[in-house]
Amino acid sequence: MLNLEEQQHKDEIVSLTEQILDAKGIECDSKISKISEEQLREILEQVRKLRKKKKTEEDNDRRRREEQDISVQ
Repeated sequence: MLNLEEQQHKDEIVSLTEQILDAKGIECDSKISKISEEQLREILEQVRKLRKKKKTEEDNDRRRREEQDISVQ
């Protein structure tokens, strides 16, 4: 289910997945094997949205710092 980039960043994907499962009240243990494929796809989609949001925020912060550095010079 994971694309190549997600496979390369498994630790981040696992962490975000645990956050989403916790928010949904789903324990992250053997019970996850009982979740339907559709539910897993929904969870993965939420993980992807969180990752995208996090990357966008980091990019925006980096740009702001670069703009501040340029204006100071």
